[in-house]
Amino acid sequence: MSGTEIVGKIRQETGGKWKPSPGSIYPLLSGLEKQGFTQEESPVESGMKRYSLTENGKKFFKEQVILGQKFMEKMTYLAPILIEGFHFGMNEETWLCAKESAKRVLQTFVELDAKKEALTKENVAEIARIFDNSNSRLRKIIEESNGKSQPRISE
Repeated sequence: MSGTEIVGKIRQETGGKWKPSPGSIYPLLSGLEKQGFTQEESPVESGMKRYSLTENGKKFFKEQVILGQKFMEKMTYLAPILIEGFHFGMNEETWLCAKESAKRVLQTFVELDAKKEALTKENVAEIARIFDNSNSRLRKIIEESNGKSQPRISE
C-alpha cells in the first residue's frame, strides 16, 4: 500500500475517528523500513511509493495483533467488573455519575495506551501524577468510609 492508502484504511477502520497525517505516516514507514519490517516496492506507473511487509514485518505484526487482542480481552473482562461491579448499598442513580466518570477515564487510558509511542516523558509523568493524585483522593474516601454503613458521596 502507499502512504495515502494506509491513511485511508486507518480512517475507514476507525470509522473516521482517526485520520493520520502524511507527516506522521511517512516517517513511520521510513522507521519500519530501517528496522527491516517494511520494504519499498518498485514504483508503479503513477510514481507512487508503495510499501509491503517483510517476513520480519509480518511476524512482528502478528505478535502485535496478539498483544492487542490479549490486552482487549483483559480490558473487556476487567472493565465491567471494575466499573459496574461495585455497589455500596445505595441508590443506583446516585452511583451512576461515578460509574460514568470511571468509564470515561478507562476509555481515555485505553486511547493513551494506543498512542504511547507519541507521548513525551513529560506527558507520561503528568499522566502518572494525575492517576496518583486521583488514587490518593479515592483512598482517602475509602478510609473515611471504613466502619460506616454508607460512604459519604458529595453530589
